[in-house]
Amino acid sequence: MRDLPYRPAAGIMLLNEAGKVFVARRIDTTAEAWQMPQGGLDPGEDAQAGALRELEEETGIPADKVAVIAEAAEPLLYDLPADLQKKVWGGKYRGQKQHWFLLRFLGRDDEIDLDTKHPEFNAWKWAEPAELPVLIVPFKQQLYRDVLAAFADHLAKPA
Repeated sequence: MRDLPYRPAAGIMLLNEAGKVFVARRIDTTAEAWQMPQGGLDPGEDAQAGALRELEEETGIPADKVAVIAEAAEPLLYDLPADLQKKVWGGKYRGQKQHWFLLRFLGRDDEIDLDTKHPEFNAWKWAEPAELPVLIVPFKQQLYRDVLAAFADHLAKPA
């Protein structure tokens, strides 16, 4: 499986005015798996445009309710566990190569709507940035530590 390519993707670290991060609980697993919005890029799609599309598709938050603060300097990678590589994305990818964006939420909490056309989550909350690696599934913990490191300078600043 090591010879498989990475799936092009984007991820969003969405901050509220208190500096907490949006996470949502996945509906497709029995594990208590919380994650930040993320997803695959369409062929030829710009990473930032894809991130904003994914954010709206997963949370109902449109692009006019966020402000881009930063983009990670380089794409971040994660590998799927071997048993999932055969099941996810038709077995064509070993994991994802994600372009991460740090966004500020400009809307109100009651504007967040997980009841989207193709729901992926059944609950959401605002979490402290330091909590992120323990909220995610184990195989993505290093990815979340990398995301925190990529945006560390921005997370240390007051809102």
